[in-house]
Amino acid sequence: MTEAPLLEVRDLQVEYALRSSGGLRRTHETLRAVNGVSFSIQPGETLGLVGESGCGKSTTARAVLGLTPACAGEIRFDGVDLRTLDAASMRAKRKDLQVVFQDPSASFNPRMSIRDIVAEPLVVHDVGTRRSRTAEALDLLDRVGLGAHVGSRRPSELSGGQRQRVGIARALALKPKLVVADEPVSALDVSVQAQVLNLLQD
Repeated sequence: MTEAPLLEVRDLQVEYALRSSGGLRRTHETLRAVNGVSFSIQPGETLGLVGESGCGKSTTARAVLGLTPACAGEIRFDGVDLRTLDAASMRAKRKDLQVVFQDPSASFNPRMSIRDIVAEPLVVHDVGTRRSRTAEALDLLDRVGLGAHVGSRRPSELSGGQRQRVGIARALALKPKLVVADEPVSALDVSVQAQVLNLLQD
């Protein structure tokens, strides 16, 4: 018996509204950023979307995560079409569906400690106690090769590669079934890229 896909995307379409005005006439046009994309991912599998800049890779990733609305198609995760869920149901699903952004700094609160940034998903989803969240965050920092001592620092005190490791640790905090990585090494030095890719594979 074949195992069901963890994620199955069928005929995904994403459009953006474009407004232009010319004289007395205003036209409403749309830009189709993603057109008929289909793929599936089995549990334990890694899938890479490859294409030139601007071809819709990040838009596809954001649509899967529910950060960008799709106008057509199915996004079936763990047997449920995410496009049919209301806000509360989608929020519950997010525990199993996490993201590593290309530039993690943009998603960090610069006033928070690294320890609190990693523990934030646990707080948002009310997982554990304050003490257990802190312990889990420090353990995750160890697992991504930073060490628990980094927990008291702020994002501005870390290098780009270190911040990306923090982003990975945060994505793993809820032990998700799927991690979507949106060009997680493109902003890093070549010397650091291999380290982060190996970490993601581990």
